[in-house]
Amino acid sequence: MTVFASLLAMQFAPQTAEVPNRQPQLAVDGSRLALAYGSGDRVYFAESKDAGKSWGKPVVVSSQGKLSLGMRRGPRIAVTTQAIVITAVVGEKGRGADGDLIAWRSVDGGRTWSTGQAINNVPSAAREGLHAMAAGGKGLLFATWLDLRAKGTRLYGSTSTDGGATWSPNTLVYESPSGSVCECCHPSAAVDGQGRIFVLFRNWLEGNRDMYVAQSGDGGKTFGRATKLGSGTWKLNACPMDGGALQVDSTGKAVSVWRREGEVFLSTGPSQEQRLGPGRQPILTATPRGPVLAWTEGKALKFLRPGQTSAETLDSDAAYPSMVALPNGSVALAWEQNGAIVVRVLD
Repeated sequence: MTVFASLLAMQFAPQTAEVPNRQPQLAVDGSRLALAYGSGDRVYFAESKDAGKSWGKPVVVSSQGKLSLGMRRGPRIAVTTQAIVITAVVGEKGRGADGDLIAWRSVDGGRTWSTGQAINNVPSAAREGLHAMAAGGKGLLFATWLDLRAKGTRLYGSTSTDGGATWSPNTLVYESPSGSVCECCHPSAAVDGQGRIFVLFRNWLEGNRDMYVAQSGDGGKTFGRATKLGSGTWKLNACPMDGGALQVDSTGKAVSVWRREGEVFLSTGPSQEQRLGPGRQPILTATPRGPVLAWTEGKALKFLRPGQTSAETLDSDAAYPSMVALPNGSVALAWEQNGAIVVRVLD
């Protein structure tokens, strides 16, 4: 695998054009940036120890089974004091026929990785391939996924307090009264410093595909009643395949960004919404100055800093971005581009 560098960006090129690198995800621990992505049926990890100035050679985390990859299906990564943890949905057949949410961990900085273990406790319940993982205070890791263990699609979750070595029994996060949440929109998760867990998902309620947040105050043992976000609604007899993103800001407030029809919205409270502009696949990261936002409009990657009234274009050819904030106030973004993964750090 070849890695190309420039002063402002790093590009992880695929081994062959026929097998592109896809679905990058970033995590941060101090000045250390961690990257996970998929290529074919392989999961890769790469690391920068100097806030993105230089990167080590990508390491294969797993090449076992058929990896769910594409349209926000792919690996997720978190860094804890005990381990680096990567999760992804893998099956023997793949393509939605089967699939379990698998966790791998590294205790030596990503050089070697454990054998994967399934988080879902009903075989193939995670076969839809869409999930999220987050780390927070008190050493808590939380994973959530679209679950198909029964008729309809539900949200289930599991926690780990030992750096991904073991996972709790599965807990029901949300079940729609209409029989299913939105079937193909990825969930997002955040864990605050006190161990509160927030899950963002697209519901399917009486034909409406609106965004909701479920919250747990007991470390993921139980979840309260889910709350609708925004003042509008979206009646749609299809899945938009766009689940938004969620972060907890410095005040402990859950902040989210999501799409309704062809527009992107920011929400800082249950009924509050701020239109950002046309686009899809929005992401955000929390900084002391406020949320930093990014999304795609067509193939253009849009970027909005706190205090800006209009978004700037970072790249004219980008897809499926991921973003994290660094302690020095800069942010790191990663995205797909022509089969490669681009990582860029911005002040």
